[in-house]
Amino acid sequence: MYNYIIGKITEVDSNNVTIENNGIGYLINTPNPYAFKEGMEYKIYLYQQIKEDEHLLFGFKTPDEKELFLKLISVKGLGPKMALPIIAMGSITGIADAINRENLLYLKKFPKIGDKLARQMILDLKGKLVVTGSVVESSSDEVYEALIALGYKDKDIKGVISRINKESSLEEQIKEALRLMIK
Repeated sequence: MYNYIIGKITEVDSNNVTIENNGIGYLINTPNPYAFKEGMEYKIYLYQQIKEDEHLLFGFKTPDEKELFLKLISVKGLGPKMALPIIAMGSITGIADAINRENLLYLKKFPKIGDKLARQMILDLKGKLVVTGSVVESSSDEVYEALIALGYKDKDIKGVISRINKESSLEEQIKEALRLMIK
């Protein structure tokens, strides 16, 4: 089992990235491939799925994303390819909060998640997803990455991130950061 890989991103596709390490290009399925930039070096946390007919790597920017992914795929009826869009579309704190508060509407907004699977997620994961300080820090990293992707400068971003409300959802944090950047 792999824990992580460090290498240079050589390709970014709509569902995956290719990271080169020691002359080998590893195809890694990731929730948000466009968070990675070609030519940059990254540490990607990995999950390897081995099936009879395929070997797949799933990669994450933070250990918290990987941990959430592992918990999601432990839910009966929810596989790795269904868990990726959940992580891509939702924030770690938002997903954990929705499960702990039994918010079916939030969970059903994700692709292929119906009423039955949303209830199964709550049944299997309620109380098991604890929102810690490291999750809040990782959401700050996600805000930083989003602002970098939009072309803002490192110095400006760091000044703004310290002023945003870290208790709000990732989407709200990014909106607040953008409002502060405009001012």
